[in-house]
Amino acid sequence: MTGRYANLEDVVAAEAFPDVDMALRRGRHIARDDGEAYAFLVDAQEKLESFYRRFGCELVHKSDGYFYLVPTADRLGRRHLSIPEMLVGQALTLLYLDPAPVENVGVVTRDQVVAQLAGVMGSDALVRAMNPKRRRLDERVAEQVVRTRVAEALRRLTALGFVDRVDESRVRLRSCLLRFAEPVRGSGPAGAALERLVARGELAMVEQGASDDGSETDPNDDPDGAAGGSGGAAFPDDPEGTEEPQ
Repeated sequence: MTGRYANLEDVVAAEAFPDVDMALRRGRHIARDDGEAYAFLVDAQEKLESFYRRFGCELVHKSDGYFYLVPTADRLGRRHLSIPEMLVGQALTLLYLDPAPVENVGVVTRDQVVAQLAGVMGSDALVRAMNPKRRRLDERVAEQVVRTRVAEALRRLTALGFVDRVDESRVRLRSCLLRFAEPVRGSGPAGAALERLVARGELAMVEQGASDDGSETDPNDDPDGAAGGSGGAAFPDDPEGTEEPQ
């Protein structure tokens, strides 16, 4: 389908281009609920796919309704999610797939995220995953460290567009979280399959090219991003640091 823009020059000249371009380069996911930014990407997709390939990235548009960039080279730099970020992302995805938060307009609390992880992994495994270099922690200290790691991860995932910040302790879930469910698609109900993945301590996020038919995947191994085995997907790296949206 041909978009509204006749050529790349028209795309770059569009009012929406600078903000959308900067967001994508910082690893942010842009979904249908981003309104004008998403509509711009739908219209300009064909032109922007070739544009970003020149920078060593693939512009991916998922059928769930969101766009993001996947680095295929190091021209823009790349960054993998940390263990806490992957775990929290998976927990948020489980909550997204649960009908209860949907009834609450998709808003969940930090405590709900911690409870979800502890329920699936077990409290001891969760503490170890959040503190891989420390063997013993006082129970109260361990609980506080887990909460701190979860809060930090939520800030990062907010900056990447997986969730929207509501207030200090609550976030709104977004469809982009389904990227965390990619490794288990086709393995039965996504929620149950992802829960088994988390329970085994496997952290994975499949990287796909612009094709959305599932025929091509390119996982990147991340030595620091897996508690139990699998690799984590790469994100464009913002050289100035990615700030949490206010």
